[in-house]
Amino acid sequence: MKSKLYFKTLFQNLLIVVFALVTSSASIAQEKKLSKLKDFKFSIENSKNGIKIISLLGSAWTELNFSIKNEKTQAIDEYGMTNLDKVSPMKDSKLADYLFVVTKTKKGILLKGLEGTTWAELSFSLPKSGKQVIDQFGMKK
Repeated sequence: MKSKLYFKTLFQNLLIVVFALVTSSASIAQEKKLSKLKDFKFSIENSKNGIKIISLLGSAWTELNFSIKNEKTQAIDEYGMTNLDKVSPMKDSKLADYLFVVTKTKKGILLKGLEGTTWAELSFSLPKSGKQVIDQFGMKK
């Protein structure tokens, strides 16, 4: 009887230790990912001619204007508009390293963060001449 109780207690303690190690390593990995992010910020506007994006921080470009039809996409990185198969391999320490895709949907705008963001997707409606500020962590007021 005592040996069963001993092994049960030992097994429970072992599970607690394993859980603590897994939880702490996941936390450390998340902190490393966040520390690698560089600051960037832009505003996105639903303009008369399509979409207008103004860089506020962390980009080589200052303003992008483009028109995309419903459900078509446009990739954007720290150097401006790009194609997903032709992303620039250049890295500049003064710029943020990010990549996201803009899609105009029937309900508004969909952004998919591919690199350098904590967000995987941001979806929001944007009235004509409406603006939304976005950074590496998501939507801002």
